[in-house]
Amino acid sequence: MTVDFSTLVAIIAMAAATVLTRLSGLVLVWHVSFEKSRRKVIESIPPAVLMAVVAPTAFATGIAESIACAVTAIAALRLPMLVSVALGVLCVALLRAATGE
Repeated sequence: MTVDFSTLVAIIAMAAATVLTRLSGLVLVWHVSFEKSRRKVIESIPPAVLMAVVAPTAFATGIAESIACAVTAIAALRLPMLVSVALGVLCVALLRAATGE
């Protein structure tokens, strides 16, 4: 297999842009203080993004995915994002196994 140099450079540049974007957000949050209401708004962004990604799949596929989406949405209201996603994955796996899909 051969790797085109321009493709490799593009992949490395995209990876660097992604890492720098994430790190700059962390650095900015360390140096900025937020009021309680603004912090609550910022903390609600990850569940909103999760639902924007998950919802189309839930409505375009079967009942197992729809139920798992609901479980994930409810869990995301109170639990950390990683736990919410893990519950959704576990739920869809169990429901698929139970229904034979």
